[in-house]
Amino acid sequence: MKFENSHARPHDLNKLSWAGLFVALGIVFGDIGTSPLYTFAAIVGEREIIRTLALGALSAVFWTLTLQTTIKYITIVLSADNHGEGGVFSLYSLIYEKAGKWILYPTIIGGAFILAEGIITPPISVSSAVEGLRIYAPDLPTVPIVIVILLLIFFAQQFGTQIIGKFFGPVMFVWFTFIGAIGLISLASDFSVLQALNPIWVYRFLVEYPGGFWLLGAVFLCTTGAEALYSDMGHVGRVNIRYSWVYVKLCLILSYAGQTAFLMHHLGSKLEGVTPFYSIVPRAVLPLGIVIATAAAIIASQALISGAFTLIGEAIRLHFWYRQRIVYPTDFKGQLYIPQVNWLLFAGCVVVVLFFKESKHMEAAYGLSVTLTMMMTTVLLSVFLRARGYSKPAAFFIPAFFLIMESAFLIANLIKFPHGGWITILGGSVLISIMWLWYQGRTLRRSLTIMEDTGPFFQTLQELSNDRTLPQYATHLVYLTGSPTTDKLEQETVRSILEKTPKRADVYWFVHVKTDSEPFTMKYSVKTVIKEDVYHLTFNLGFRIEARLNYFFELALKDMQANNEVNITSRHPVLEKHQIDGDIRFVLHSSFLSHENDLTFRQNFIMRAYYLIRHWLSIREDAAYGLDASNVEIESVPIVIAKMRGMKLTREV
Repeated sequence: MKFENSHARPHDLNKLSWAGLFVALGIVFGDIGTSPLYTFAAIVGEREIIRTLALGALSAVFWTLTLQTTIKYITIVLSADNHGEGGVFSLYSLIYEKAGKWILYPTIIGGAFILAEGIITPPISVSSAVEGLRIYAPDLPTVPIVIVILLLIFFAQQFGTQIIGKFFGPVMFVWFTFIGAIGLISLASDFSVLQALNPIWVYRFLVEYPGGFWLLGAVFLCTTGAEALYSDMGHVGRVNIRYSWVYVKLCLILSYAGQTAFLMHHLGSKLEGVTPFYSIVPRAVLPLGIVIATAAAIIASQALISGAFTLIGEAIRLHFWYRQRIVYPTDFKGQLYIPQVNWLLFAGCVVVVLFFKESKHMEAAYGLSVTLTMMMTTVLLSVFLRARGYSKPAAFFIPAFFLIMESAFLIANLIKFPHGGWITILGGSVLISIMWLWYQGRTLRRSLTIMEDTGPFFQTLQELSNDRTLPQYATHLVYLTGSPTTDKLEQETVRSILEKTPKRADVYWFVHVKTDSEPFTMKYSVKTVIKEDVYHLTFNLGFRIEARLNYFFELALKDMQANNEVNITSRHPVLEKHQIDGDIRFVLHSSFLSHENDLTFRQNFIMRAYYLIRHWLSIREDAAYGLDASNVEIESVPIVIAKMRGMKLTREV
């Protein structure tokens, strides 16, 4: 059976539509779309403008956008979708069965660093736009303005990207049209700069210009939004992204070409605080340009934020991240909001703004971590291509080409490390640690779960159910189990029912939740162990589906009753007489680290970190499974990983 769920309605996101194109502009291309504000300023800096620098920079930007963004992400990586969903975790879920355990590490690294980039993208985008006001007020303090704008951005996330995208889409269309138009006007003064489209200028930029190779770190700023573009695929669809990219790229190239024309008119001079972008905006429309740029910079933050929600949601389902409350603000497929992630990102952005104060200082921290993310995606892509039937040479050489290019960007970006790059690397390292400790701790804990053969246990349950000398604990008693079959059950479950005061119920249910590699699967299957007494129920839920077990269980129960498989009426004489439905009680087990352990240093560190994360950051088990607190009992279970040895107790005479 498939459940009906408002969050999994079959919207055809791969259908081209005007609405889809506008939403894609608003959600997906904000980050990469505002790169003209600061990319050329970062490349040129305070250097003397010469022909090789100006034309080489345009050539390097053009071919980076062509090779890295258009060919790798738009053409190849967007094809690696998991039923419309994108991102490094979605890619992992497609290939993990075909790869070894090593695939965990590039997945964790890639996911962590794209999240870390989320604390620098909003500040640099908003700051670079707001600082345009200094043309009119050189001493204007921009930090308070930037923080207020960031607060409004993060506050708006709770209303959903569908609503935000409808508003942002037209604004970004105006932005791209604006930068394309002013770029074309500037380009008209010197069409000769288009010779930079010849890749020979990339060679001259890297080899002939002193220190040209190290400027690749600044060139890389033009494509930093590509990874977020992949993560946001589930919000708008692959086809809408691909078609809208044609217009986006054209406008970006026109903007960069126009800025190059400006530089060519100032050969032998230095920028000295002047930004190439605002320099080509006609004075008559400069105030309007600043307003539009600020609006676009606000929207630029959206790609990373919504991408962060997608990544964390998938990480939770795949057990790379601790459980958090996930909200689905609209009924549009793929859109979610995670309050804790939202406000932690906001706090990180505020720290970045207060620390760096100006966008020119933030550039040093920008791009390093996302380079690592792109490299990890390339590693995963090699496995994906082989799994999709590509020949071994193609599956090797295609990723190898991009890996070489990204390695060059990484090396060039390393000079940013002491000047601010350490911030995103530190943030990414913290996230990697959390993911690794959570995954390892959960794996270690589950490996120590003692499974008992059910044997005569189910027959005992039938006898217990009919023993009227015991008080009734519940009509329907539900235990969650990690066992996909009825052959074995957790020892803690058996003891919970039979030891101390036995729990008598009319019907015993053992529910297993399976996370499907497809994002929106909603199915259940049931095995009748003893009719009217014992059932084993399996929910097969996609990794993007919120586990609302209370609701799903009631749906399954009603469906089974309609098929005369179970009677949900209470067997209590009075309630049965009046045909009153029985109650449902869930019993969950929450483990804790027992003091009776003799752990190695590694085991002790992993498990204590795991339980520390679970205690302070993770939501409770009942909330994680969407259960109402009124019908849930949580029992604490001690975990003994390594029994204590060598201790003897001597009896005194």
